[in-house]
Amino acid sequence: MSITKADDSGLPVSLSEVSKAYRTGLGTPVCALDDITLEVAARQIVAVSGPSGSGKSTLLHVVGGMDRPDRGSIRVGEQEITSLGDTQRAAYRRRVGFVFQRFHLLPALTTLDNVLAPVMPYRVDFDKAGRARELLAAVGLAERGNDLPSHLSGGEQQRVAIARALVNRPGIVLADEPTGNLDTANGAMVMDLLLRLRAEHGFTLMIATHDPNLSSRCDRSIHLIDGHLVADVE
Repeated sequence: MSITKADDSGLPVSLSEVSKAYRTGLGTPVCALDDITLEVAARQIVAVSGPSGSGKSTLLHVVGGMDRPDRGSIRVGEQEITSLGDTQRAAYRRRVGFVFQRFHLLPALTTLDNVLAPVMPYRVDFDKAGRARELLAAVGLAERGNDLPSHLSGGEQQRVAIARALVNRPGIVLADEPTGNLDTANGAMVMDLLLRLRAEHGFTLMIATHDPNLSSRCDRSIHLIDGHLVADVE
């Protein structure tokens, strides 16, 4: 199947009274999310904004199954994820695409193998290498498949990271400050790419960002302060 067609219908997200706290090195609890209730429609593009420490990354982490909330429930599609065991959570995460601020490419692997990494250990119903090559072409790096990450610019590395996030045909993509380590021009290019691929693939997209220009290009913007949801604008 060509990747220019939607791989999956986007997954809706529902959070009900979700709270999460962490403990500092001194044992003091710090509230990252406080009683968050939120509905995200399938295929919607949502910016999650707020100052540093407001809970943006934690929100994406609990939706992506990378962390567990202390209280509340989260449903993604038809699956209630907060009650899943470790094996089920690992299987759930394979349906999610993650894009991080610092790229997290494996330095010893080629660009192509970095894109393949999330699906390499698993049996899938598509040609893994063929899909990885198509995705590299889709992000404008068709000729860079044999290069190591150290040979790529920051913008190119983030484009590889986006291709990697899509290799598993996710119903939802979570992007945590995807332009935070890039200059203005490369940041705009990465945002253009994310929006184009979202239109082509049909996934739900949640983006944590400080950038008001990036937020303005989304369907909806929610704003967090000290773990509280204080604004929700469509």
